[in-house]
Amino acid sequence: MPPTLPGSRLSTDLRQAGLVEAALQLAAQRNPADITTGDLARAVGISQGAVFRHFPSKEAVWLAVLDWTTVQLMQRLRAAVQVRQVSPQGFHPLAALQDVFIAHVDFVIAYPGVPRVIFQELQHADETPLKAAVRALMQQYRALVMELLLSAQSQQLLAPATDLPSAALLFLGSVQGLVMQSMVSGQVQAVATQAPGVFTLYLRGIARKETR
Repeated sequence: MPPTLPGSRLSTDLRQAGLVEAALQLAAQRNPADITTGDLARAVGISQGAVFRHFPSKEAVWLAVLDWTTVQLMQRLRAAVQVRQVSPQGFHPLAALQDVFIAHVDFVIAYPGVPRVIFQELQHADETPLKAAVRALMQQYRALVMELLLSAQSQQLLAPATDLPSAALLFLGSVQGLVMQSMVSGQVQAVATQAPGVFTLYLRGIARKETR
């Protein structure tokens, strides 16, 4: 996460990072659509006019938030896979898939404003740059999940005739549903205890059954 930035005379890169941080912190507390540039300015201790010296519009701030989210989330998910890839016990793609699931949940717990921003954008019927950014993130995420499912299939770890695109869709839907329920209940931390059970149910649906 970008560091909190005191003072007023900072480079554009640092000030942009501070505004992204402020936007995510505010989004964790309230509807992102209601957050104004004035709110962002107060959060970082600058004038509202100064916000526009670093971002041309409020939409540009949210685009920067989504760019940051894409980079940080995908780095975490890929790192979870890489740990499994270098395991002395050999690479187990379904174990890596579980690690990806848990890494995503941990990311949401750390940055609860992220799903609020994403779900807010997906509600718009019209195509927007922000919605396109969300879609690009989901495409990267889906590609990673598909890669793991293909690896599991090649190792004959999946149930016969498993529909891989549907399995990837169900994986993403399981994570998103779990996050949505935590937002409805107002207990984001609860997803940490619920996530393993949800993934276990998912795994039962796609994994090859042992025969005796």
